[in-house]
Amino acid sequence: MQVDIKNFSKDELSQFVAEIGQPKYRADQLWDWIWKKQAISFEEMSNLPLAFRNQLETSFFMVSMQADVVQYSDDGTIKARFSLRDGSKIETVLIPVPEDNRYTVCVSCQVGCSLTCSFCATGKMKRVRNLEPAEIVDQVILVNKLCEQQFGSRITNIVYMGMGEPLLAYNNVLKSIDMISSPEGLGMSPKRITVSTAGIAKMIKKLADDDVKFNLALSLHAADDQKRNEIMPINEQNDLKSLMDAIDYFYRKTRNRISYEYIALKGFNDSPQDAHKLNKLCHRFPVRINVIEYNPIEEGGFEKPDGDTVDQFARIVREAGHMITVRRSRGKDIDAACGQLANK
Repeated sequence: MQVDIKNFSKDELSQFVAEIGQPKYRADQLWDWIWKKQAISFEEMSNLPLAFRNQLETSFFMVSMQADVVQYSDDGTIKARFSLRDGSKIETVLIPVPEDNRYTVCVSCQVGCSLTCSFCATGKMKRVRNLEPAEIVDQVILVNKLCEQQFGSRITNIVYMGMGEPLLAYNNVLKSIDMISSPEGLGMSPKRITVSTAGIAKMIKKLADDDVKFNLALSLHAADDQKRNEIMPINEQNDLKSLMDAIDYFYRKTRNRISYEYIALKGFNDSPQDAHKLNKLCHRFPVRINVIEYNPIEEGGFEKPDGDTVDQFARIVREAGHMITVRRSRGKDIDAACGQLANK
């Protein structure tokens, strides 16, 4: 039975190479093709003997997924739907900002999602399974190749903000980040990686205890428990006090950057009173707030507020001394914007 070669450590690959009678240095060549050159087939590995490549083909597979649909937005955003080896499908988004030399890949960590946030299309799907670490890494590798072809640049940032809740796929997410950030892996700085969570207090504390180096984003979306319970049922077991305590603990132990993601919903969480409540959640540790334009989904039941309302909201937060950015949606025309991933 074939297995994903990216799930093998360098020592394990060295052992395999020795067992099939290949010289030791072949393991270094193989590792270099996988992680430095980001090969997606054994055929590309031109300095390996054909007989060795055939042995590899028999024992391993190189990529765990194929893009069956790629969509291009008018604003440059690209969405790829990947078909996995078991027939499951996930979506990954490339968000290019060429003027800032910033190319961000938004990766998924689960097939579907078990959380039922009312503003999110993925939450309307059932969770099928967690992605394997290599399946997360493959999204980065394949979208990076797409980025190079389309924009002549490698990706610069990774956000775990696609399909699924990262802290409910904890071990696989952390293993994927180790692969991505290891000098022997893809070598990307963990400071360019952000993991977004809907808010699981005990797992945020575990991140701190595990001394992670990446950034943390909380999908906040409401600054009081009553409203947050209404749109995010997970808040009923992880109320704002427990979340603030957990994030405070995370920040004190790691000093990593904290962000709040806040989707503005017309007439629900966009009033001056909501802004003042948000300010109260920003005093215990430094935090950046990203106000995100609501992107309509089927059966969502919400609307996007007008620009003046959002600007007033942001002004109240900014005048209280907090860093806040209003982010306009990208990729709406291809259902690639925040909250819209649903394998359509």
